[in-house]
Amino acid sequence: MPDEGKLFCFGCGYSARVFAARLAARGFALAGTCRSEEKASTLRGGGIEPFIFDGDKPLADPEGAFEGVTHLLISTPPGEAGDPVLAAHRDLLKRIAPQIKWAGYLSTTGVYGDRKGGWVNEETPLDPNVTRSNRRAAAESEWQALAAESALPLHIFRLAGIYGPRRNQLQGVIDGTAKRIVKEGQVFSRIHVEDIANVLEASMARPNPGAIYNVCDDEPAPAPVVVAYAAELLGRTPPPEIPFEEAGLSPMARSFYMASRRVSNARMHEELGVTLAYPSYREGLKALLATL
Repeated sequence: MPDEGKLFCFGCGYSARVFAARLAARGFALAGTCRSEEKASTLRGGGIEPFIFDGDKPLADPEGAFEGVTHLLISTPPGEAGDPVLAAHRDLLKRIAPQIKWAGYLSTTGVYGDRKGGWVNEETPLDPNVTRSNRRAAAESEWQALAAESALPLHIFRLAGIYGPRRNQLQGVIDGTAKRIVKEGQVFSRIHVEDIANVLEASMARPNPGAIYNVCDDEPAPAPVVVAYAAELLGRTPPPEIPFEEAGLSPMARSFYMASRRVSNARMHEELGVTLAYPSYREGLKALLATL
């Protein structure tokens, strides 16, 4: 991949910041959006030039924000009214498309809906079954339409459940928030945040505009099994199993358990040549043990 350029991130959350740090180490300049001045100071501390975007009003200086930008990452979630980035900046994005060498949109494997534990790949028809996944599927279509109109070199990355430093089941076991909720036949796919960055870097090195990639590890697994393994690594007794029906979950938490699927990452491996640093939760959690 190129060792210089300028990355602009719409949304500088957990995954975007890890990816941005990778590119900074290669000599890239960084810029991105946040929702407040308080968060802007955090971005500056990470070497990211901040621009305020709250999802409603366009950037105050959009032309200045995109000066010299060569690569674009979009991780801002869609809302009830659709994708806020496109709503506020569609015309600008069309104008700057010729200068963009690579663009990535971070979506979710939730767009596949419930497959009763069956396998899905990038050719599987979408069937989102909860509101936020339905919004992601609609946003994917919006971005694909923009790319078709403007030749923006768009790539879509459907991310599985993200974990990494400060966000993992080890931490949950330590602070007492981890639960082993059992729902028959339920399996999840997941991905370490550093492997998300690995995949994005690989895509930049082998751009294929229009491509869609599932980004997940090699081993879908039931959530209770992962929690039990985290407890084992810590030398603690795992929390008791709780039947799903008795878990008392919030509507959002319940929605995570309403779909069961195994996500294939074959295209990610074959087309991008990615070797995952953490091919399963076991390698990921073992490595994270040293960060606690």
